[in-house]
Amino acid sequence: MKKDYSKLTPIGWREWISFPDWDVEFLKVKVDTGARTSSLHVGEIEYFEKDSVPWVRFNVYPWQKSLKDSMSVTAPVKDFRNVKSSSGCLQRRPVIMARIQLAGHTFPVELTLTNRSSMGFRMLLGRAAMRKNFIVIPGKSYLGIKPGPEIRNRNKALQK
Repeated sequence: MKKDYSKLTPIGWREWISFPDWDVEFLKVKVDTGARTSSLHVGEIEYFEKDSVPWVRFNVYPWQKSLKDSMSVTAPVKDFRNVKSSSGCLQRRPVIMARIQLAGHTFPVELTLTNRSSMGFRMLLGRAAMRKNFIVIPGKSYLGIKPGPEIRNRNKALQK
């Protein structure tokens, strides 16, 4: 049976998302159809147990190339995975579940947690997160919700 792509929401190669459960209103992501799992830049990772279940505490940095306005988040660890980075290095990463909002959709995604400080985007949105609701238009950007100029300018100013 042929898939009806007209029902999918178009997104560009980069988008703005939010994490409604974490009070992170805006975070710029790179849409990466080459990556299966989504990956989030975090810092200060601390592991602990809660009712015999592994948990992780970490900081989320919503602004590119900045440590300002960090948010402390805790989440149960779903799994640990060996992930090969774009540079070819194998890294063991914790995997958590988080709800994101993108282009009018709110849905859960699997996230690996890692240090992406040397990368241009705080998060990669992998194909597993977008395969049911979205179609990627590689020549376009920000087809979903775009924050107002004050947020975009703040993001640019903090990168300097």
